[in-house]
Amino acid sequence: MRIHRHIRKRPISEINVVPYIDVMLVLLIIFMVTAPLLQHGVEVDLPEADSVAVSHTDGEPLVINVNKAGEIFSTAGEDPRKPISIDKLREQVKVFQRVNPMLPIYVGGDTDAGYGDVLSVFVVLQAVGKDKVFLMTESKN
Repeated sequence: MRIHRHIRKRPISEINVVPYIDVMLVLLIIFMVTAPLLQHGVEVDLPEADSVAVSHTDGEPLVINVNKAGEIFSTAGEDPRKPISIDKLREQVKVFQRVNPMLPIYVGGDTDAGYGDVLSVFVVLQAVGKDKVFLMTESKN
C-alpha cells in the first residue's frame, strides 16, 4: 500500500537580485565608457591672468573658442567639437540672443591664436547687439 503525501510547496518570498546586479554592472560599464566622450568643447590653451571667477546660475552660457589654427567652435551648434564658419557663428548668436538675451557669452582664445581671429568673433557679437561678453582665462594659481 502506498501512502501519498501531499507536500505543499510554499512560494519563495525572496527576490532574486542577481539579474538586477548584472544589469547595474552593464549600465555602470556603459556610463564609464561614454562619460569621457560627453565632454563638450575643444582643447584651448587659455592665457593666464589674475582674475576672479564669474558664476551664472541663470542657465547654460554660450561658449565660443578659437584655437591656435584660427578655427571657431561654439557650444550652440550641433557638435561643439566641430569647427564652424564665422557666418554660421553669426546665425547661432542671433538665435541664442533671441531665445534668451540675458544669458552670458564666454569667449576663449588660445594663447597662440591670432589676434585677428579672436577679434572677428567680437565683431560678430557686436554686430548682433551682444555687448556683455566674458573672456575666459586660466587662473595663475
